[in-house]
Amino acid sequence: MVNEVAVIGIGCTPFGRYQDTTVRREAVRAIGLALADASVAWRDIDYAVGGSMSAGPADTLVSELGLTGVPFLNVFNGCATGSSSLSSAVHAIAAGVAELALVVGFDSHPRGAFAIRAEEMGLGQWYGATGLAMTSQFFALKIQRYLHEHALPPRLLTTVAAKAFRNGSSNPNAWRRKALSEQEIDNSLLLSDPLRQYMLCSPGDGATALVLCNAEHARRYRPDPVYVAATAVRTRKPGSFEVLSPSLSIERGDSPTVDAARAAFELAGIGPADVDVAQLQDTDAGAELIHMAETGLCAHGEQTELIDNGVTEIGGALPVNTDGGCLANGEPIGASGLRQIHENVLQLRGAAGARQVPGRPAVAFSHVYGAPGLSGCTVLTR
Repeated sequence: MVNEVAVIGIGCTPFGRYQDTTVRREAVRAIGLALADASVAWRDIDYAVGGSMSAGPADTLVSELGLTGVPFLNVFNGCATGSSSLSSAVHAIAAGVAELALVVGFDSHPRGAFAIRAEEMGLGQWYGATGLAMTSQFFALKIQRYLHEHALPPRLLTTVAAKAFRNGSSNPNAWRRKALSEQEIDNSLLLSDPLRQYMLCSPGDGATALVLCNAEHARRYRPDPVYVAATAVRTRKPGSFEVLSPSLSIERGDSPTVDAARAAFELAGIGPADVDVAQLQDTDAGAELIHMAETGLCAHGEQTELIDNGVTEIGGALPVNTDGGCLANGEPIGASGLRQIHENVLQLRGAAGARQVPGRPAVAFSHVYGAPGLSGCTVLTR
């Protein structure tokens, strides 16, 4: 798959909670931006794929885009929906099924926690009725154990959150565009110890789209294509402690993030040390810490040194979540993973504005994690 597919168009509308528009309208607008960025028209697309959790099937957007008869697949893989959609389009082009493909993700979520039906996740109704479906509790328990096992100070959660809002303040598409001090974060409401209000992302609205093509023809469309070196999606194995897990195995196993990252790097033929910029799932501030190590970007327990030395800042050697991540952007589930790709493409093009990583980054990595335990990772190069 290495460099068989290129990203030639990107489009992202501002995330938040829409009042004067609808997420379907914003999805169509994001698609229009991506098509224009690639200098192609909707009628040129010969494969489309997209996903949404609660804003309707993606294929119904053809009512607004045009009835061209294009094959259009609907995907839902939790927070990994965008990465899974991208993977489908990449494989279609690599297999010779399509020359030009469109990927779109969009969603709209009301205030409050995500609502789920435990039965649809393979769990009994009792799981939700007893309060175990509160994901904030799971994330809090997971990071508490992780901090203890690897001797990491809880203050890192505050530092990670402050970085997210600081980066988001330079992102015109971010929902939360006000930088917050560490004191403001520490003074916010304690929700699930040790996670405070500003350490957890908010469900919201948003839309992102990409246009992909066969890499051999990429420069017909634009002079600076970004190549998909690898994309991989993996589900959980025995012993992995995942969101909505009804029990914890005595035998510890790797997270699907470990498997997905390893597979992506092997497919790309490069290693974590080659990554110049990374976007990691940060549903909460603790998730960024955990995923830094699970993806191989650092060793377990090394996060304190890296963060204290500014390595994960935009000007550091390994910038993480340069657009503010889920903490600053919120999480419209269908769009979230594609937002990461949008940011990494901007970074590799050198077009990220005030949050541009210095030194002409050449390799970008993205990672998403979704319920009830799957992960998708993508490696991009220029």
